[in-house]
Amino acid sequence: MKKGIDSDEVLTRLFGSISRARILGFLYAHTGQSFYQREIMHETGLSLRPVQRELDNLVDLGILKRRETYNRVFYEVDSDSIFFKPLMQIYGLAQQKNR
Repeated sequence: MKKGIDSDEVLTRLFGSISRARILGFLYAHTGQSFYQREIMHETGLSLRPVQRELDNLVDLGILKRRETYNRVFYEVDSDSIFFKPLMQIYGLAQQKNR
């Protein structure tokens, strides 16, 4: 990684979207936990529409799981996805760089 470029910027460039990078970063930091849209919105600092769009995209790609309970929809990392291990490694390295 070039000096002077932080890992958040690298992840944004890699995934082509600051929204996608932040959502994946948050959810991979909390693997095994489920969150509803407003929690993800609050934790990532993003507005509702970008969160909805990216969550839909990530579910369609098989990276996240979507689960409905009563009147709430929860999202979490799909640990059975073929993308789980590679993304976990990417986000693990990014977190190490930020320390």
